[in-house]
Amino acid sequence: MDKLVFRIPAVALLASGVGLICVTPVAFAVPGLQVLYVLPLAFAAWVVRLRTTVTRERIVARGAFGSKTVAWDDVKAVKLSEKSWLSVVLADDELIPLPGVRMMHLPALAAVSGGRITVPAVEVREPVADEGGGEDGAADTAAEPGEAEAGAETPTDGADTDRERSERP
Repeated sequence: MDKLVFRIPAVALLASGVGLICVTPVAFAVPGLQVLYVLPLAFAAWVVRLRTTVTRERIVARGAFGSKTVAWDDVKAVKLSEKSWLSVVLADDELIPLPGVRMMHLPALAAVSGGRITVPAVEVREPVADEGGGEDGAADTAAEPGEAEAGAETPTDGADTDRERSERP
């Protein structure tokens, strides 16, 4: 794999189409409000323009009004931003967001990087069995999903429910 392009999914263009339909009654209500058509069209242009192209040599992050090209040698780290979006941290600590690249794309990004970044691995450890049980020597057991623990109070065990309260005079 020599090149990958990450984009906003094309399904997002449906929102632009719905916006065009919804703006139509308002746009023709008063002369001059046809300017409102600019909003859904601008959103469509934003969806089509935003992308990140990754090759073995460089990363090109293309935004709404410009693009930034970064060589892999200048990348110090990959940072996970809010809502699982990825960014790259450059050697001078500048943060470059990668449009369209999410955490789930990290393995593909690592494959194209040529070994410059790696996918973090999760180490799975087996739970250690406690020979003595709990402090009182009894074994700890967990209730199965859907089972109530012994002695747990349910709404019908003397507690008033909303329905019972509404039926009272």
